[in-house]
Formats: sequence, C-alpha cells, structure tokens
Amino acid sequence: MSAPSPSPSGAAAFLPAHVGLEGLRAAAAQCRGCELYRDATQTVFSKGSPTATVVLVGEQPGDAEDRRGAPFVGPAGQLLDRALDEAGLDRSVLYVTNAVKHFRFRTEGPGRRRIHQTPEGAHVDACKPWLLAELAIVDPKVVVLLGATAGRALLGPSFRVTRDRGRLLPRPGRADEPATVHLGWILATLHPSAVLRADDPEAAYAGFVADLRVAEQALGRPGR
Repeated sequence: MSAPSPSPSGAAAFLPAHVGLEGLRAAAAQCRGCELYRDATQTVFSKGSPTATVVLVGEQPGDAEDRRGAPFVGPAGQLLDRALDEAGLDRSVLYVTNAVKHFRFRTEGPGRRRIHQTPEGAHVDACKPWLLAELAIVDPKVVVLLGATAGRALLGPSFRVTRDRGRLLPRPGRADEPATVHLGWILATLHPSAVLRADDPEAAYAGFVADLRVAEQALGRPGR
C-alpha cells in the first residue's frame, strides 16, 4: 500500500481544536502536511515548560534529533545549552521547538550518510500552523528566533538575521494568527549550527551569547 499523499493545506488539516500541548504533540505525530514525513524517522515536536516565559524556535530537527525525537540534542544543542547558561537562561524552564517538525536531508557516500538540507519556504508554510498553535498555548514573553528559517516562519520572507538580530521587536498583533495577538517580544539571533560553522567560532559564539542576554534582560521589562 502506498503512503498517503501530503495534504495541500499543510498542517492545518491535521491541527486539532481546543487541545493542549500534549494534544498537539499527538496530532503532529500523524502530520502529512508536506512530503518530509516520508523519509524522516519521526515527528520532532518540542520540549519544555508549557508556562515558559521564553520560547526558542529553531529551524528543523537534525540527524540526532530525528533519531531521538527531541529538539536540540546534537552538537548544536550542546552549544545552545552552554550559551543559555552563560546568558542566564535556564533551559529546563524554557520551551524549545522548531519551525519545521521533520528532518529534511539528502544521503551520500557508501554509508548513505544523512546530510542536512535547509527546508524550503513551502515546508515552513506547511508547518506554520503547529508553531502558531504552540505559541498561542505557551504565550511567552519573549520568542527567540534561532536563524533565518525560524525568522521567516514568524516574520515573513523579508526577514534577515544580519539586519534584525540582537534587538527586541514587538510581536505583531493579527487577529487571524492567534499566536501573535498577545503582548511580548521577538528577538532574532544566529542558529547554533551557524556558530559551529563560523569562520571565527569564538567571535560568533560571543555574539550569540550577547543576543541571548538581550532576551534574558527583556524578562524584566514591563509589558508593552
């Protein structure tokens, strides 16, 4: 029997109404909103506190995350943990997720090694309903966008990390997107994997920590 085809409406066709995070997680495990589910090991949804004041949004699960079913558990996750600690943010009380919930990759070499591929805009758009639903439930004070894909998911295709990183942006209020109607802030920075690949990793890491400190300091700001 052939696998079911992706839904033309993306994740919206699989999104249940009036459920909490565990309901979303269970539904996302069955998502066929785009073709990425066909090759991925599993849906990688999120990890963290449903009452978190800070949400971290990455790009997509990597190889380690796809195998283990949790976000940011590979080398990039280890760097993220270290940077969060230096910035004064405790990951155990944060909420960590990705813009795209399935691993996109290609294989090469005799061992068929899985090589990360950046999600396309269609994948981001297909998966966006999950992210909006998560943010609507958690309702954080600060959303930290880790890299260009996360930025595109919430701020649109004109977003540029190099232009907007490290400064607090108000979360826009749109009645048709319930995750953005609450008061709060968005802060963009690099993805941890970009820090690992940087020509000057020490400088990139220092800038990454400085950006995360802006998010930590925003927690003490009064509501807008």
